[in-house]
Amino acid sequence: MHNPNGAPNDEWRFEYKYRVSPAQYFALKAAIRPYTRADAYSLIAPQGRYLVRSLYFDSPDLRAYQEKVDGDCDRVKLRIRTYARTLAEKPDLRVEMKARKGMSMEKHGAFISAGQYAAFMRSGSWPGTNDVPVLLEFERYVRLKGLVPLIVVEYRREGFIARGQQGLRLTFDHQVCCARADSLFPTAPVFRVLQRGAVIFEIKCGKSQPAWLRALVQAHGLRIMANSKFAQGIEAARPELVQPGWSC
Repeated sequence: MHNPNGAPNDEWRFEYKYRVSPAQYFALKAAIRPYTRADAYSLIAPQGRYLVRSLYFDSPDLRAYQEKVDGDCDRVKLRIRTYARTLAEKPDLRVEMKARKGMSMEKHGAFISAGQYAAFMRSGSWPGTNDVPVLLEFERYVRLKGLVPLIVVEYRREGFIARGQQGLRLTFDHQVCCARADSLFPTAPVFRVLQRGAVIFEIKCGKSQPAWLRALVQAHGLRIMANSKFAQGIEAARPELVQPGWSC
């Protein structure tokens, strides 16, 4: 599958996250309908919601998690993502590095094959990727910082692209859950639900938002909040690694 975002990946953008109730979700979805269209994944997914599963990497002492909860302005998150639950489904696999500075972020990614994924998980090296910068940098970070896979996070996403507004994307994430795992396809994972009953609404955009979207956020009383699926997943699935006083 192609990138469903409706915008180039390797550009700085801003992300605003809101936790909404089911009633707010239905009201927001109706409110954005005149201004948006479903993204490529949602168009073909059952009920317009497609699976997103990510394997997150961190050091054994959780340096990436600590940087997140401490609010460090400059930080990098590493993950491997898929849109399927098993390799037998011949899924798309995507390596991503997400750099953040305050509310802005830049995401670099590259699609890989199942064979490349298996080789990296076994040896820590990507085979045949000397000309793919993001894979080389991902590998360098893993080695330099001693990163290991710790958790998987998955959810069902509804994605929308704004009509006539390049780079503006809105998403609703449902049934967010996490599990302790050292691979993207763990055997019999035990998933824990995060924020039961809530839907995560995200706005991904350039420096400015259209007037209709600003008015919508104000009219529905939405408030920006920290809502890192990675950090909450660490706390729920790997509590034995979190030290007293750490909190997302």
